[in-house]
Amino acid sequence: MSDRLAAALHLSGITRTFRQADAALEVLRGVDLDVRPGEMVALVGPSGAGKSTLLQIAGLLERPTAGEVEIAGQPTTRLGDRERTQLRSTTIGFVYQFHHLLPEFSALENVMLPQIIADRPKRTARARAKELLDQVGLSARTSHRPARLSGGEQQRVAIARALANAPALLLADEPTGNLDQGTADGVFAMLQDLVANSETGALVATHNLDLAHRMTRIVEIRDGRVAEVLPAAE
Repeated sequence: MSDRLAAALHLSGITRTFRQADAALEVLRGVDLDVRPGEMVALVGPSGAGKSTLLQIAGLLERPTAGEVEIAGQPTTRLGDRERTQLRSTTIGFVYQFHHLLPEFSALENVMLPQIIADRPKRTARARAKELLDQVGLSARTSHRPARLSGGEQQRVAIARALANAPALLLADEPTGNLDQGTADGVFAMLQDLVANSETGALVATHNLDLAHRMTRIVEIRDGRVAEVLPAAE
């Protein structure tokens, strides 16, 4: 099987053009990128280069102007909105700079929620949520609502939630950007371990070059295109 067919994410010829009055702003200009299972790819580049746009397209939240997005071998160009939503809910996990936990639900319930949406039985969802919260070091905090958790703990819950449906692809946008350095290091190390021990491929947008060099490899987006930088340090 080729790397392309095995890829958690395969982007081919992705372009994205925005219309502004009478002008066209070409943000992405033919992006080709593969993310393979079990690897973490750092996506770096200057502010405004299109990192978030690329993540939105990879996550099926936005359609490209042209090009193909494949998730775990599934082409998505011809999929309708309902099919895209279904594929996104079962195959893709998202982690953002801000945790976006639902404040009225406990940590356990927040991690159960995406599984319930994906029609998993409640008992199965609860068991999976407990397992993940144990893996992120929060087995004693399962009943706590977000307001009773520290920033680092909230982000750990958000990561557990993103992995709840065992996604083929994890997309993260500055996942430690809202944390102090010490907390960020711990959260990132935990995320690394979870990805390394799964078949999930992760694409992580970050401005933090120290974190980028701890990932499997680094790609840079500049002038609307993506190029591989020197492989991340071992």
